[in-house]
Amino acid sequence: MADQSQRQHSRNSTRSILHKLQVHSPNSTQLIGFMTLVISGGILLLLTGLTLTVTVLGLIFFTPLILISSPIWVPAGTITFLIISGFLSFLGFGIGAVAVISWLYRYFRGFHPPGSDRVDYARSRIADTASQVKDYARDQYGEYWHGKAKDAAPGA
Repeated sequence: MADQSQRQHSRNSTRSILHKLQVHSPNSTQLIGFMTLVISGGILLLLTGLTLTVTVLGLIFFTPLILISSPIWVPAGTITFLIISGFLSFLGFGIGAVAVISWLYRYFRGFHPPGSDRVDYARSRIADTASQVKDYARDQYGEYWHGKAKDAAPGA
């Protein structure tokens, strides 16, 4: 009896496992995608190994030549780097200057380029603040400066 119950349980668990495998089994598209992933990963791994091997062998064979000719390569590389970086900096600053001049031209011609509303707002804030400071100074120190002017020039 116990043996029969154990066989029944074993059959049910086998059926349960097979059922789960059937439910979760991949379809042909997923299988092809997985195979493509495995094959392309293997090819990339092979190419990485070849690249590393060729790099190490190249360094082994060309290191003496590089060391012997380094008095030529180091100054030439430094000069080339300075020339290229200077040229690229010149181009970058030139493009920036052209962009600023173009923006200013459009702003002063009234075409409202991007950001012009912020410039107008900042200009109005500065003008308002300057006007408020002038009024405050006139209210607070107007009499003081007026008295000093009479002391400096009594007949005036």
